[in-house]
Amino acid sequence: MTEIPPVTWHKSSYSNGAGGNCVECARLGDEQTAVRDSKDPGGPVLGFSQRAWGDFLAAVRSRRLG
Repeated sequence: MTEIPPVTWHKSSYSNGAGGNCVECARLGDEQTAVRDSKDPGGPVLGFSQRAWGDFLAAVRSRRLG
């Protein structure tokens, strides 16, 4: 993604408090989800369509990834 509007980022409940594995997500108004590394908030942001994000979450929840 090149530019995103100001959004509220939410840290994953799976992120630990010791500075590792920190992922933040933000819902974008155009039915997309933005994802970034909370340790590098000015770094790259990945954008996912609503369907792609839903498919990813379903795979993670069923433990098909990892």
